Amino acid sequence: MPPIPASMARSPPLGELPPNYTPPARAAAPQILTGSLKAPLWLRAYFQGLLFSLGCGIQRHCGKVFFLGLLAFGALALGLRVAIIETDLEQLWVEVGSRVSQELHYTKEKLGEEAAYTSQMLIQTPRQEGENILTPEALDLHLQAALTASKVQVSLYGKSWDLNKICYKSGVPLIENGMIERAPNVAQELSGGCHGFSHKFMHWQEELLLGGTARDPQGQLLRAEALQSTFLLMSPRQLYEHFRGDYQTHDIGWSEEQAGTVLQAWQRRFVQLAQEALPENASQQIHAFSSTTLDDILHAFSEVSAARVAGGYLLMLAYACVTMLRWDCAQSQGTVGIAGVLLVALAVASGLGLCALLGIAFNAATTQVLPFLTLGIGVDDIFLLAHAFTEAPPGTPLQERMGECLQRTGTSVTLTSINNMVAFFMAALVPIPALRAFSLQAAIVVGCNFAAVMLVFPAILSLDLYRRHCQRLDVLCCFSSPCSARVIQILPQELADSTVPVSIAHLTATVQAFAHCEASSQHVVTILPPQACLVPPTSDALGSELFSPGGSTRDLLSQEEGTRQKAACKSLPCARWNLAHFVRHQFAPLLLRSQAKAVVLVLFGALLGLSLYGATLVQDGLAMTDVVPRGTKEHGFLSAQLRYFSLYEVALVTQGGFDYAHSQRALFDLHQRFSSLKAVLPPPATQTPRTWLHYYRNWLQGIQAAFDQDWASGHITHHSYRNGSEDGALAYKLLIQTGNPQEPLDFSQLTTRKLVDKEGLIPPELFYVGLTVWVSSDPLGLAASQANFYPPPPEWLHDKYDTTGENLRIPAAQPLEFAQFPFLLHGLQKTADFVEAIEGARAACAEAGRAGVRAYPSGSPFLFWEQYLGLRRCFLLAVCILLVCTFLVCALLLLNPWTAGLIVLVLAMITVELFGIMGFLGIKLSAIPVVILVASVGIGVEFTVHVALAFLTTQGSRNLRAARALEHTFAPVKDGAISTLLGLLMLVGSNFDFIVRYFFVVLTVLTLLGLLHGLVLLPVLLSILGPPPEVIQMYKENAEVSSPPAPRAGELRWGVSPTLPQSFARVTTSMTVALHPPPLPGAYIHPASDEPTWFPDATPTANGSSNLTSRESCLATE
Repeated sequence: MPPIPASMARSPPLGELPPNYTPPARAAAPQILTGSLKAPLWLRAYFQGLLFSLGCGIQRHCGKVFFLGLLAFGALALGLRVAIIETDLEQLWVEVGSRVSQELHYTKEKLGEEAAYTSQMLIQTPRQEGENILTPEALDLHLQAALTASKVQVSLYGKSWDLNKICYKSGVPLIENGMIERAPNVAQELSGGCHGFSHKFMHWQEELLLGGTARDPQGQLLRAEALQSTFLLMSPRQLYEHFRGDYQTHDIGWSEEQAGTVLQAWQRRFVQLAQEALPENASQQIHAFSSTTLDDILHAFSEVSAARVAGGYLLMLAYACVTMLRWDCAQSQGTVGIAGVLLVALAVASGLGLCALLGIAFNAATTQVLPFLTLGIGVDDIFLLAHAFTEAPPGTPLQERMGECLQRTGTSVTLTSINNMVAFFMAALVPIPALRAFSLQAAIVVGCNFAAVMLVFPAILSLDLYRRHCQRLDVLCCFSSPCSARVIQILPQELADSTVPVSIAHLTATVQAFAHCEASSQHVVTILPPQACLVPPTSDALGSELFSPGGSTRDLLSQEEGTRQKAACKSLPCARWNLAHFVRHQFAPLLLRSQAKAVVLVLFGALLGLSLYGATLVQDGLAMTDVVPRGTKEHGFLSAQLRYFSLYEVALVTQGGFDYAHSQRALFDLHQRFSSLKAVLPPPATQTPRTWLHYYRNWLQGIQAAFDQDWASGHITHHSYRNGSEDGALAYKLLIQTGNPQEPLDFSQLTTRKLVDKEGLIPPELFYVGLTVWVSSDPLGLAASQANFYPPPPEWLHDKYDTTGENLRIPAAQPLEFAQFPFLLHGLQKTADFVEAIEGARAACAEAGRAGVRAYPSGSPFLFWEQYLGLRRCFLLAVCILLVCTFLVCALLLLNPWTAGLIVLVLAMITVELFGIMGFLGIKLSAIPVVILVASVGIGVEFTVHVALAFLTTQGSRNLRAARALEHTFAPVKDGAISTLLGLLMLVGSNFDFIVRYFFVVLTVLTLLGLLHGLVLLPVLLSILGPPPEVIQMYKENAEVSSPPAPRAGELRWGVSPTLPQSFARVTTSMTVALHPPPLPGAYIHPASDEPTWFPDATPTANGSSNLTSRESCLATE
């Protein structure tokens, strides 16, 4: 008989084994003969060799690596102390470098941080929905609330600040009147809007005042459901300029920052008093809102909830500990689970600290979502490494355990981590600053998680290995395990008892006993691997080659417990069952039947078809009501505003770089084109367009008419204007201006020119001189125009009785670099309405640009909705690029484009299905779902690449390889999915419905889709379309050895059971089974094991002590 090797841990020469012996291939760590390999497999073997060296090095210096790792990550985590949380909506939402960003920068450069006034709004609605608000009583309550709010005073810097001081253009008088005439018909009074004390400038349209209106067939107003009032305050820059140099602020070091603080304090007090103005039992309710309220919401939105973070991490700690605990204390890894979760938490903190040190600002998405999302993703790899560590090939030396683990799983961990980082980096293509920062931070945190898992966690596993070797309890490592070592003598005649339900040959083939002889005798000692499991043929008719990692040597002996109590510790039945057993015996055989494959393909095809239909239902948009917590007063206001008053104040800004005086016709044309847009609310037919150029021209025409009348009556002559009217005198002074600094006055022009010509244009030489006079003489018109000139025209005071002639010299205004035309947009309910309005406004500005006028639209619709013009294109581009990158990364690391193509196909399906499910759930597409959709490609790799890699590196038919891949990866993939869900579970407790809908729901659906596609669809696709195996069988089975019966139709053949010749079987008929807890308990014993897991150094004494005599391996011969 040929010699039998004592050790088969390394590939032996062919002559050392019987020529008819066929060892099955390992599922997770196939043996590789580098001399006969293809280049891709050799390259991966080289990479795995590097990982092996890394793991061995970490294990040798595990204490040092652990300490230095904690030190490095802890130092990076200190960077959180310099973290900056950004709450400025414009900084968060406006694309950096875009035209909107450039326009916003231009506005701020000319007018300061706050370009225009700030609005404080009151909306009154009936408590009982549907009631008519157009009653004297309701109007009286509205006035009461408005007057209460308008009397707000705040004390700051030793001064008292009220509405009179901070009201927009405070030169306009504030009039209070608490008396309301009992009008017989309030609807008639408010129909068409209402006027202020100046009918010329103060007219508020009906759409600004009333919401939810109803009319009769003749168009008469009948009822309304909402009433609105607006208070206009100066911006911080305007307030600062207004009081700069004033006696009231000369002693407080007045600054623009202080002005902003005054406005914010007044706004908060305004909202508080307005909401409390009406009693609880009133029939009406008041909703108040201000720009500061929105800032406060964003601040609250960005705060870190310590309770939720602690709760989420404690929940993850509990799950990791319970999942990795085992009944066998030596196999339990509860401490490893706890340490792994704490390590990932430290890695997340260090990643965020690094982001802070790099200057990446935090935002609400960072503080509310990222700690939980990255925790779930990071713990996935913790479970994978810990699971693989218990499946070390038999015979692995103690000092190589970590190297072997990284060699088998490092490729998967590297692949998933790189894909996650690439996915988040690609998501940074989304041009929204808040989401770009979130994506960059997620990528950096994933990188820190990867470093922690690959460098520090192996050190933790190595440290725990010594605990297991010393047989200490898990978690309570100070106590020894209650299970003691025993040696059980099995006599030859006992092996023939009926209590052993299998033949000796089958026992040898299944248990994989290894023969060794005593150095001083001819006795043969057979060492049984600690996790081998004796399986009767009747329990697995398919000739299974796979063994559950949950068994032990005690399972072999427990079959004899009916007649003899030989085992020191008996495993409970529930302790012997695990997911691998479930997959091998139930899930994989069922899934890989032909009928089941067809059903799976049909179901996933139907899901894909439904998702394609659901994708057509996805609408663009993100309403403010989704961001603000439900049930709050702020949410009530925004809901009422969205329902009743879809009005947005915008401005058409004209820049410098062109001559306003010679471009008047182009400016009028621009205004006309903009006014004709569908979304622009037209002014009443009887009212002058509300723009500075119209007001300026009309004012000039008015004083020209006064001059003509005074000239005709003789009150004004060539040499005197004192007898004329004030307006006539102003016209006189303007008419004689030449615009020439050397000869500024020409009295002959009094009768030869007009302030406005027949075409309605102002003479260019008079344009900037007249602008100075208009700004100084018509404050109501200037305030109503909201022109915001820059540079502001110089001050000039008209003195009708000046006798020196100096008052005739009027300084010309500097050429304008900034001015604006105000407009109101209405009817904007859906994102498509905003996009249409934005495109129309941009087209009008482009047309004006061809005429030489530089202009752009400004306002919240253009700030926050312009992203939707190219959002879908950006989304498709990012996903396509990411899929290509994923294919390249997988093809590079797997070195198999076939497998990479299948992975990318499944990832594309996950993304499409997630997008379609969003449509069915009513989740709108905005920058936030786009980031998650792009990241779904990387997150989906977590559920697919492990299965694909296990399939690629196993031997056998496609069905068998798919089954082996499932058995090996089902548990870690499942644990990874549950850990991700647990990390997301804490998002449910957020006060913001936005977090729940747009993060928790979407990410939960993504996790479930990834789990189904990775553990159901991908194995089926691999069993049908999978690539050929990379590992070939090194030994061929002897034709004389009978093969097991072929499986019945539809059954899964797990492989051919290795069979030994009868002569070899006789060698093992007399043996001693040595049961001793090895230094590597819990190792996964594959039937292909070619080396005993542990060579005992001594023989135990009769009292069961563990003092074993030294043994040497030798060859067993008959």
